[in-house]
Amino acid sequence: MQSGQGVSDAAPLRRGSGPLSSASGRARRPRRALLIVPDLLQPASVDEVAHALARASRAKLRVAVHGGGTKVGWGPPPPADVGISTRRLDAVVAHRYGDLTATVQAGATLAAVNRELARHGQWIPLDPPSADRATIGGIVATNDAGPRRHRYGTPRDLIIGIDIVRIDGTAAKSGGIVVKNVAGYDLGRLMTGSFGSLAVITSATFKLYPIPAASRTVVIDVSEDARLKGSRYLTDTRSASLSGERPFDRLDAIVSSLLASQLTPTAIELETKPLRLLVRFESIEAAATEQARQATRIAESNGAGTTIVAGADETALWEAHERRAWEDDGAVIKLTLLPKDLSATLAWLASTGEAWEMIGRAGVGALLLRVDGDAAAQARVLKDLRARFAPGRGSAVLVRGSEALKALVDVWGPPGDSLPLMRAVKQQFDPEGLLNPGRGPFGL
Repeated sequence: MQSGQGVSDAAPLRRGSGPLSSASGRARRPRRALLIVPDLLQPASVDEVAHALARASRAKLRVAVHGGGTKVGWGPPPPADVGISTRRLDAVVAHRYGDLTATVQAGATLAAVNRELARHGQWIPLDPPSADRATIGGIVATNDAGPRRHRYGTPRDLIIGIDIVRIDGTAAKSGGIVVKNVAGYDLGRLMTGSFGSLAVITSATFKLYPIPAASRTVVIDVSEDARLKGSRYLTDTRSASLSGERPFDRLDAIVSSLLASQLTPTAIELETKPLRLLVRFESIEAAATEQARQATRIAESNGAGTTIVAGADETALWEAHERRAWEDDGAVIKLTLLPKDLSATLAWLASTGEAWEMIGRAGVGALLLRVDGDAAAQARVLKDLRARFAPGRGSAVLVRGSEALKALVDVWGPPGDSLPLMRAVKQQFDPEGLLNPGRGPFGL
């Protein structure tokens, strides 16, 4: 079987000697991508996926699942003997535009899917980074979402059906075929965030939304009180203007006021360089304009300066925002915390003396923190962050970091009380631990 080909019985699946060797024994040069496997299969149908998995299971081969490769650095690379790519499973299977639902194969990119759905004025309102490369299966497997999570939620909130193939080659779907050891599970919610460690996702069914006609974004400068002359944007998270808690108190007051209002923003995004909020409204023209004006009044009543942007300037603003956490070097930590704890967390970070930057969903407490410096400094920040979170009040997961850093910390952090249940589910779906071994949450 040749790398990059479909699945057949012409050649047996063979066990490789490691992540950088080929099945023929010839060494491969390391590439930037972390998931390098001896044989990369590209099945073109669900039957071929099932056939490949069944053969791998019988041969006791470890399988790594590939999508668009946008999140290969999240967590440790799984030791694999064979890889399965979903990229040839890239069709919009059904678009039931009258019902606002669509079934999409796992290898299709989000951008390509939304271009197709846009023909009927609809979309899947997810906006993770690199939507032009991120596949539906990968987005679901990591439960990844962008700024619009504030209004629309995560993939887990939008999925209404899912099709999978288990490691033994058995196909199953939510609301359809029920197979042994699957009955009683909500497959859609279970597979979302599983990092491909339970089954291979072959397609998913989403509820859709109409594409909004207009958009406005209010840029809220929180760094200085706009009522004071000579206010300046914050340019460095270590600067004196960020050493006290006053800007963070202002930030907290504005976010709390927005959440308590009758406004329906699509996104409430934080940036710390400069310290500001990006508050987006998407609706019909009149509604987007009026809500932006009301948000401006809320911000200005709390001493913040504001600017409303639209059109090409707005598009450029959000494209730059997406890149902020990823374009520079440094460790990237995915934070989940209560929104009311955000200002205190920022104040603590400012007191560490380390160089850092944070962006993310200020209204829901889902953020990305980039920490510069060497591995020891990054590990210290990560460990101290975890120590600050009381049980149930937050988590810090390393999604990008050097091998030196990963040797100093656990990528996932403390598992909490859910680990026994997660292990039991893994045992039900993949009893021999062959599928994406070690890549699931907490090393499952």
